[in-house]
Amino acid sequence: MPPAGPAAAAEPGALVTTPGRTLSCYVHVPFCAARCGYCDFNTYTPAQLPGMSTGDYARAARREIDLAARALAGDGRALTSVFLGGGTPTMATDDELAGLLEHLHRSFALVPGAEITIEANPETLDERRLANLRAAGFNRLSLGMQSGDERVLATLERRHRPGRAVQAARWAHRAGFDNVSLDLIYGAPGETLDQWRVSLETALGAEPEHVSAYGLIVEPGTAMARRIARSELPEPDEDLEADEYLLAEELLGSAGLSNYEISNWARPGREAVHNLAYWRGGDWWGIGPGAHSHLGSARWWNVKHPRRYATMLAAGASPRAGHEILDARTRHEETVMLRLRLREGLDVAELSGPERSPLPGLVERGLVTTAGGEVRLTPAGRLLGDAVTLEILG
Repeated sequence: MPPAGPAAAAEPGALVTTPGRTLSCYVHVPFCAARCGYCDFNTYTPAQLPGMSTGDYARAARREIDLAARALAGDGRALTSVFLGGGTPTMATDDELAGLLEHLHRSFALVPGAEITIEANPETLDERRLANLRAAGFNRLSLGMQSGDERVLATLERRHRPGRAVQAARWAHRAGFDNVSLDLIYGAPGETLDQWRVSLETALGAEPEHVSAYGLIVEPGTAMARRIARSELPEPDEDLEADEYLLAEELLGSAGLSNYEISNWARPGREAVHNLAYWRGGDWWGIGPGAHSHLGSARWWNVKHPRRYATMLAAGASPRAGHEILDARTRHEETVMLRLRLREGLDVAELSGPERSPLPGLVERGLVTTAGGEVRLTPAGRLLGDAVTLEILG
């Protein structure tokens, strides 16, 4: 029997919602043509899902959208953002993607001008597809460029060439996407600072409205971790990664993109509405295998395997795998951790006396500022964001 209370997401009316918070929807599309060596996301290649098509997944996702709409009946909030991520959502057909978005529109109200993002890999796009996606209602594209250097792309086991990402961004602009984001990865094994500079300059040549730059994390159990263990690839260089991050801050800032979250830069007004909802503690419902949902103090997550996910929904069951209710202390710690990632920072008044005591030392070490009563990380502090958070929380 599913547990009662806020986490009983399959039961209409069982959720304790928070009308003062924004409401967003994330849709996880778990398909990829191939698995990159560094990836530990919940994704599957066609060979790993014999007999299951993207159409089968789309039907299951529509069933979960129906479940979410019933559970949130009477909530009264419109969606401020929708994000189709993965995986590679563009492994699905244009009609399947348009159908998912149409089903969301029928099931939920959306605020006027809601941000509707789709993630894509450059090799899955052409001018026609981008025109179709824009016509379907997607207005923001998050493009997995990762690097502008062919050797680094090979190390990451990406399937596209640098020029294809730039071309896809230009096609997207021509198709009417007014917010194109490029995802980059720095710190790939063997990458040099000059190669990273080329990546940044190549990305800027596409005139994106938004850039995300993430330091590579070599996750245990990935193909890349095994290659490093066999000395086929060098260990990541943390000092070089710090230099790469600061170079990103310099070049992106000079090009008019301001850092608004540790790993994200945007032109004014082009910050990611959906991701800001995460960092500001908004509510969201996650659709799809392994997707997580946050509403108020409730957290729950779906079963990970797409086939089991689809089978449960076809039987009329919730695909939820587990849940938790956060206590006040845990929610406070979560708020501090997330808000410190943002340029807007955290109000000093939200910290307890013991939590404020490290601030003078952190200011003296050049890691935070407290001007205007807001705790904000400096560029140097962003490099040590987790450590700064732990020091404040004690």
